[in-house]
Amino acid sequence: MQLNAEQLKAFDEQGYVFFPNCFSEEEILLMRAEADNILKLDRQEVWHEKTGAPRTAFAAHTFSEVFGLLARHPRLVEPLRQLFGEDVYVHQFKLNAKAAFEGDVWQWHQDYGTWARDDGMPQARAMNIAVFLDEVLPINGALMVIPKSHKHGTLAAGHDKSTTSYPLWTLDNETVTRLAAEAAEPGGVGIVAPTGKPGSVLMFHGNLVHASPPNITPYPRKIVYLTLCAVSNHITKFTRAEWIAHRDFTPIVPVDDGALLDYARAHRQAAE
Repeated sequence: MQLNAEQLKAFDEQGYVFFPNCFSEEEILLMRAEADNILKLDRQEVWHEKTGAPRTAFAAHTFSEVFGLLARHPRLVEPLRQLFGEDVYVHQFKLNAKAAFEGDVWQWHQDYGTWARDDGMPQARAMNIAVFLDEVLPINGALMVIPKSHKHGTLAAGHDKSTTSYPLWTLDNETVTRLAAEAAEPGGVGIVAPTGKPGSVLMFHGNLVHASPPNITPYPRKIVYLTLCAVSNHITKFTRAEWIAHRDFTPIVPVDDGALLDYARAHRQAAE
């Protein structure tokens, strides 16, 4: 999959591009079932909210064949090869769960701020790709982004270790207010919440400011976040666990486009 001229322009100007229906229902059913099983595991990679509800499962692609295929899927890998002009590797893989009634906030932040400060990533030549496993609604903790905020570079941030179970480099209220006001002029929208059906994909710049509110609805919201980095831009500090910030900079070799469907059908036939 390659980005067309309109998508490339939107990414440059707004800092993100959205693809509805990027993955089929059969592919999503496979990944959702796998995600539900992983979030129940007692592993160091699975973090929980203060209530005990699952929050994030790191590095699932290293111990799940299904997510190993997703991490090498051409629909996700090829657009980033196109944007960066070189091969990419997996910097981080997260399965984020906003559990019904218990999913907590993700504060306003930039991902590259963490990658630079904690991991020594030289430049913002890495990107998050969000794959919706559940329907993302305006009411169930949708990701919110501030369009054009990526153009401000890496902003000053404080290290919040207390708000949630996951430490994060966060932006202050004044900065978020200013950026939202700038994004709203002239005739724009200050904050956008991309929503969509399972199988939708959101790609966004490493410096795009984003957050998500708590989920107080009965509707869970699981999203896979695959962070791919240009190989020449690999991290230089190893302060975080390897399963959080990976140290294998081997270029990804994409699988066939139908790899997830082949896996689902092969295992269904085996079960029968």
